[in-house]
Parts: sequence; C-alpha cells; structure tokens
Amino acid sequence: MRRLMGFDCESAWCAATLDEGDKTTGLLIVSGGNEIRSGAHAGQAALAAHVAALGYPVFRYDRRGVGESEGENRGFESSAADIAAAVVAFRAQAPHIQRIVAFGNCDAASSLALFHAGLPIDHLVLANPWVIEAGPEADASAPLSAATIRARYWARLKNPRSLIDLLSGKIDLRKLAGGLARAAQKEAPTGLARRIASALSTSDAPLTILLASRDNTAMAFMAAWKGSDFDDVRGRGDIDVQTLDSASHSFADADSKVWLREQIEAALVA
Repeated sequence: MRRLMGFDCESAWCAATLDEGDKTTGLLIVSGGNEIRSGAHAGQAALAAHVAALGYPVFRYDRRGVGESEGENRGFESSAADIAAAVVAFRAQAPHIQRIVAFGNCDAASSLALFHAGLPIDHLVLANPWVIEAGPEADASAPLSAATIRARYWARLKNPRSLIDLLSGKIDLRKLAGGLARAAQKEAPTGLARRIASALSTSDAPLTILLASRDNTAMAFMAAWKGSDFDDVRGRGDIDVQTLDSASHSFADADSKVWLREQIEAALVA
C-alpha cells in the first residue's frame, strides 16, 4: 500500500510518500536537483513500487522548497537537515525496520555522501555522483569536462565514419584542434569532489557506486575517482563500483531500469 504523509524539517513541512513493506530493511530515496519525489518520468515512483512489491518499505520525499514541500529551496548542499528529518520520519512510519539503504542519483548521491555521517543509514547506493562545482541545475550550455570530451573523441575515433568525415572536410579542423586541446588538459579535482572523498574515507557505511559510463556526470566523477583525493576511499574493502554501458543519466530506458533495480536489490540483501 502507498501512503502520502509529511514531516517537519526546521519548521517547514515536507511532503513524503511511503510504500509499505513487511521486511526489516527499508529503502530511502533522495531526489536530485530540483526533482520531486516521483523522479524523472515518474522513475522513482516506479522504482519504489517495484521494491515494495518485494516486501521492502520505501520512503521518498520532497526536500524543502521543492514540489509540495514548504520552505526555501537552497540546493543540495543545504539538504543535511532534510535527509536527517526524512530518516527520522521513515523510522517513525515503519518502526519495524532495522536497516536503511539510502539511494540517490546525481547531486542526491553527493548530498548523501556528504551528510550521512551520524545517521542510522546502513548502506549507501550512489548513482552518477555530482562533483562539478556548479550545480546540476545550472546552465546546460556550460563547457563539458575534459574527461567527457576525451570519452566522446575516443568514441568517435572508433567509428570509421569519422575518418570519412575528416577526409571529406565535413569536420571543422579548427574546432577539432580546440577540442583536442581541451581534452588534453589535466583537470584539478573540485572542492566538492574533495569534500565527498573526505566524507567517504571516514564513513563506515558500505558503499555501492553506480555509473552510466557514457553519462557526462558519471564521466566527471570517474575522472575524480581515479585521482589521489580518492585514494583512501578506493582502499576501503566495502565498496562496490558497478558500471553500465549507457548514456542515460537517470537510467530511464528499459534495460537501464532493470539494471538499476538489480543493483538496489543486491544492496538491500547485502
């Protein structure tokens, strides 16, 4: 059964949804960007229904200032209180749960990484974590990261059609030179990436990282992940990194949905 409800967060009322289940492990879904709790194309609502059908209770909510919730929307980096209040509300509405798995995509993954410490969250599932300094709701025309450009050029180089286009003059050589110069740049990790690395290096919650390998956000994260700031995190023995050959940031296509559900189910029984 699906129930609508709400909870208080620093004097603001937040709208929430509970999909009930009898099992003692529950799934907390945190929305990214300015997305409401149903998710892009109602993907999170569908995910909740699927997981609840397996017997696991699922809790979703709109953070302050988003969707049906009161208060001011101050972005994901100000969502620590929202996550903490949601955990308390989840346990109050499903008092039989003994373990919480928390899932977030994009900047929701980043907020969970930054703010889960000290909360009764037993497993993190972070999909395509956001590590770019400007928020994901920023101008979509912002320049791509060097890691993303390198991945795109490599994909084009493997396509024989690209050589034909180059020889026939269909490719602008000036733009190509500029792109290659940008791709060759070595990117310094952002302050956000460093803070996420620091938070995860001291965490005792098992961690699953899910990446759509051709997604721009995932490529930027992977570039940071391979850097020295994440050395201590990579050295942990309780981290599982899973990669899907997809460009779908929100795992929207049929195959990606199945894959995402499988990964979350694995975390729920871990």
